Amino acid sequence: MSDKSWGGRFDQDLDAQAAAFSASVDVDKRLYPQDIRGSIAHARMLGARGIISNEDVERIVGGLSQLAKEGEAGTLVWDPAREDVHMNLEATLTERIGEAGARLHTARSRNDQVATDMRMWTRDACIATTGRIDQMLGVLALRARSTVEVLMPGYTHLQRAQPVRLAHHVLAWSEMLERDRSRLLDAARRMNLSPLGSGALAATTFPLDREMTAKELGFDGVTRNSLDAVGDRDFLVETVACLANCAIHLSRIAEELVLWSSQEFGFVQMSDAFTTGSSMMPQKKNPDMAELVRGKCGRVVGDLVALMVMLKGLPLAYNRDMQEDKPPVFDAFDTVDASLTVLAGSIGSARFDAARMHKALGEGFVDATEVADYLASKGVPFRNAHHVAGRLVRRALDKGTTLSGLSLDELKAEHPAFEQDVYRALDPETAIERRNLPGGPARSMVLAEITALRQRLQTRGLDLAALATRFSVRTEP
Repeated sequence: MSDKSWGGRFDQDLDAQAAAFSASVDVDKRLYPQDIRGSIAHARMLGARGIISNEDVERIVGGLSQLAKEGEAGTLVWDPAREDVHMNLEATLTERIGEAGARLHTARSRNDQVATDMRMWTRDACIATTGRIDQMLGVLALRARSTVEVLMPGYTHLQRAQPVRLAHHVLAWSEMLERDRSRLLDAARRMNLSPLGSGALAATTFPLDREMTAKELGFDGVTRNSLDAVGDRDFLVETVACLANCAIHLSRIAEELVLWSSQEFGFVQMSDAFTTGSSMMPQKKNPDMAELVRGKCGRVVGDLVALMVMLKGLPLAYNRDMQEDKPPVFDAFDTVDASLTVLAGSIGSARFDAARMHKALGEGFVDATEVADYLASKGVPFRNAHHVAGRLVRRALDKGTTLSGLSLDELKAEHPAFEQDVYRALDPETAIERRNLPGGPARSMVLAEITALRQRLQTRGLDLAALATRFSVRTEP
C-alpha cells in the first residue's frame, strides 16, 4: 500500500481525481478503535523488545489514548487527503508528539495492520450480533410461551397440511436463529489469529514478539504464513455468508408475517408501531417493517457476492482491490443488526388471532393424515391407508363437507376398519398430542423446548423480564 507521503520514490503528486477515488477514510474510519488498540500493543511490544525506547512508548501510548478519547467524543478530525484511517491516526499522532510518532510504524506495514484491524472489528461484531440474535430469541421464547394453547394449520407448499401449535411454529424460527448464532461464533473463533508481524508480505527483520501483541489484542495465537495473513479475506467471506444465511432466515420469518397479516389469512395483527398506512387508501395497514426485512435480505446476499467477486481473481499477497472489503462487511452487519431489532419488536408486539387460526383447521383437510395413521394403527398397511384417506377426501369434497362430517357408514364404505373412535382421532388437539415425540408439537414437548430455550438464554446473561419491557412483548396471543 504505497502513498507519496511515505517516501521519496515519486516526484509528482497524485491526480486529484485519483486521490479521491482511492481514499477510504470515510469508510474505514470506523476501524479507529481497533487501529488504536493495535498500535498501542505494537508500540508496547517494540519497547519490550528494545526496538524503540520506553520514552517513545510512553509518548505513543499517551498520544493514541488521547486520540481514542477524541474518537469516542466525535471530535477527531479526519483528512481525506491522508487516504485512510491508518495514515490519519499516525500523521495526527506524529504532529502532536513529534519524532516518537514516526517510530510507531517500525516493523509494521499497513497490510498487516489492516488485516489485524479487520479481524478484531469483525470478531467483535460477531459477538455483538449474537447478542442481538439472543434478544430476538428471547422475544420468541416469550411469544412461544404465550401461544402454547393456540392451534393452527402447519403448511407445506403453502397448502394446509397438518395441525400444529403456534408455539411450535415460533420455536421453529428460534431453531434457525440458534444455528445462525452458532455459525457466527464459529467464524469468530476461526478468525481469531493475529496477522500483526506479517509485514507487507514477508514478515520483518526486526525481532518481534508476535505472541505478545496477539495476547494483548485478545487473539488466540498468531497466523502461520505471512503471505496468507495479509493476502486473504476468507474470514470476511465466511462471516458475511453467516450473515446472509441469517438474513435469509429473517426474510422467511418476515414473509410469514406478511402473509399471515393479509386479510386472506388474518392470523396476525401487526402493531401500529411497526406498520404504515397508504398515501391514497385510508383503510390500509401495511406490514412495512416485515417487508423491509424481507427486502434488505437482498443487500446482505449482495454484500457476500461483492466480497467473493472481489477476491476471486487476486494473486497473493495484498492487492488494493481489498480496500473494497470493508463496505460490504459493514453493510452486512448493520443490515442484519437492524433487521433483528425491528423484527423482534414486530413479533413481540403482534397480536395473533387464535380463533382465526383454529377456524382454518376446519378447512383444507388437515386431518387427512390422521385418517391414514388411524387405519395404520388398526393394522392396515400405510400405503393402502393413504389411498383410503385420499378417497375419503374426494368423497367429502363432493359432498361439500369435512372428513369429520362424513358418517361412520360412509367411512366404513371405504374400509371396514373404521370405528366410532375415529372421530376423536380427527380432533386437532388429539392429533397434535399424539405427536408426543422429541421435536414434535405435543404440549409437553413444546413446553420442554421453551424451558430449554429460556435456560440457554439466561445462561448467556439475557434478562427476559427487561427484554419483555423493552420490546413491549405481549403476554397474550
